[in-house]
Formats: sequence, C-alpha cells, structure tokens
Amino acid sequence: MPLQIYNTTRRELAESVLTEVVTTVLQEEGFLIESLVAVYCGNKMIHRINREFLGHDYPTDTITFSYSKGSEIDGEFYISLDAVEENALRYKVGFDEELMRVTIHSALHLAGYQDGKDEERVQMQEKEALYLKRFVTPST
Repeated sequence: MPLQIYNTTRRELAESVLTEVVTTVLQEEGFLIESLVAVYCGNKMIHRINREFLGHDYPTDTITFSYSKGSEIDGEFYISLDAVEENALRYKVGFDEELMRVTIHSALHLAGYQDGKDEERVQMQEKEALYLKRFVTPST
C-alpha cells in the first residue's frame, strides 16, 4: 500500500478522508505516491523527533521528511494532534478543519513547497486555502 496512516493517539480519525486529502493534493500537484507513511501522534513524540532530527527542542504541528526523486513521492510526515488542537483554539477554527489544513500543509511540503521565507509562506497558505475549500465544509 503506497500510503500508510498510523494513529498513535486515542483520538479517532477519519483515515479514509485523510487518505483522500493527501492523495488528491499530491496528484493535483503532479505526483504519484510510491511510499508514504503518515503518523498522527502527540506532542511528546513530535517533540522527540524535532529534537533528534532537526535540533529544535520544542513540539510543532508537523514534521515532513521527503526522500522523493522526480514525480514519485517517497517520504513520511508526522502531525501532532495536540498541536492541531492548540492551533484550532488559537485560530478559532474547528479541530477537523485545522487537521485538514496541517495534513494539506504536510502534503504540500512533500510536493516541494517550502515556508521558510515570507513569499514561500504566502504561496503555501494560498495552496492550503485552495485545497481546504474542497475538503472542509464551512461551519455556520
């Protein structure tokens, strides 16, 4: 199976929706999934990964590792559901919407998008908004 999703938390996730989101974003960006592991975890796990592999001593919402060559995606990403919940409260959006945004963000990183500079961040946010419209029903 090219995309494997692992949930290391007790929170229930709609894995079929997450699969559809990741697959759609990558296909529409011109990529095929060769091998991709998506891990939904807590702050403790992502903090450890962030410290060990990136030298940052704090939790974050997502970390993406790409081993891709050409148009075939080979990689992994980790998303902290604790951070997603904190972000949802901070940005006053629902948990599911923030989860979709961070999942889209991770897929876009795999597609080569960066967010280290202001202009890159703007482009990433525009792409996130484009895909969010397709997968998130606005709350009334």
